[in-house]
Amino acid sequence: MNVENPSDLARRIGELKREKNAVILAHYYTAPEVQAVADFLGDSLALSVEAQSVEADVILFAGVHFMAETAKVLCPDKKVLIPCPEAGCSLADSCDAGAFAAFRAQHPDHTVVSYVNTTVEVKALTDICCTSSNALKVVESIPADRPVIFAPDRNLGSYIRKLTGRENMLLWDGACHVHEEFSLEKLLALKREHPAAKVVAHPECRAYIVAVADYVGSTAGILSYCGQSDAQEFIVVTEAGILAEMRRRHPEKRFIPAPPDDETCGCNNCRYMKMVTLENIAAALETLSPEIVLDERIRRLAERSIRNMINIK
Repeated sequence: MNVENPSDLARRIGELKREKNAVILAHYYTAPEVQAVADFLGDSLALSVEAQSVEADVILFAGVHFMAETAKVLCPDKKVLIPCPEAGCSLADSCDAGAFAAFRAQHPDHTVVSYVNTTVEVKALTDICCTSSNALKVVESIPADRPVIFAPDRNLGSYIRKLTGRENMLLWDGACHVHEEFSLEKLLALKREHPAAKVVAHPECRAYIVAVADYVGSTAGILSYCGQSDAQEFIVVTEAGILAEMRRRHPEKRFIPAPPDDETCGCNNCRYMKMVTLENIAAALETLSPEIVLDERIRRLAERSIRNMINIK
């Protein structure tokens, strides 16, 4: 397809969605033009829930690979497309399923809680999945005397362990390349330049970043906080893709992206999320591929851990 104009591509995507009875689910971290063609925009938890309820024949997941896998786990009878199969996740990659299975076997009495930012094979080894939105609630649902393995994000796990006071939580040593790279020195400099600004941070950030934040929460939580706060300026310490939705919802407010240590690397942008483009979305809808295909035994095991999460009220 030789269409290159973004507005023409967006129009063609709309036509293809109608032709193929397809919906597009997109994460807040994708590019603004990708968010604009989505039928549903959200964070990991919202998209996991939405995947269950869509009535279309085809789900195109504008996000990274594990997210499309999660949609397929919950919707085995639907065709789930991933427009860029190479769009992985540094956090999911930090938890190899084989190594995690061996680690789990060493601690058979532990309840395993895994972040949704994991492969379907790791989810299959998990008792209850969680997201940054509900990780605290998930861990608190487990009896306090029962030891827990929390994977794969050491920063989120450490944050939850501090909130709950649970010393019987073992943390897998994984991290997100975006949230690891924010600079405390540069963040404090921004605070001095904007003394009235509120600092909002994702719990995947390092503890010293979380410690200086006015609000810590998931992408959905951060969006809600910024809407409810009387503040007019916010320093945003998470992936910069969320700024598009912040500015769309609150054009009267100012949102300032926090810089990473090395500003030349663009590290406050997830390189994987930005691999999803209007071009590969249109191509995927044209051909109904690439498609997510899962081993049924693994899918069922993963589904159990995801539904255990969704069922926690």
